[in-house]
Amino acid sequence: MERFTIMTPPRIEQSTKEERLAFVLNQWKCLSNCEICGKCSMLRGRNEEMLYADYIDGKRSYMDIIPDPL
Repeated sequence: MERFTIMTPPRIEQSTKEERLAFVLNQWKCLSNCEICGKCSMLRGRNEEMLYADYIDGKRSYMDIIPDPL
């Protein structure tokens, strides 16, 4: 079984747009185990880059955007 690692999102004032984008893509990448993952259901069909665009652009913190669970 793959271990999950919770990473702290890069702070806006201490990171580049590219670093924030890489973090978002890494956090929401497909684990190919839909039965235990739940990431897709949290995104509810939305694209992670679009959902986190304000964080990636440095306008809002990552934690301000986290989608509500179902």
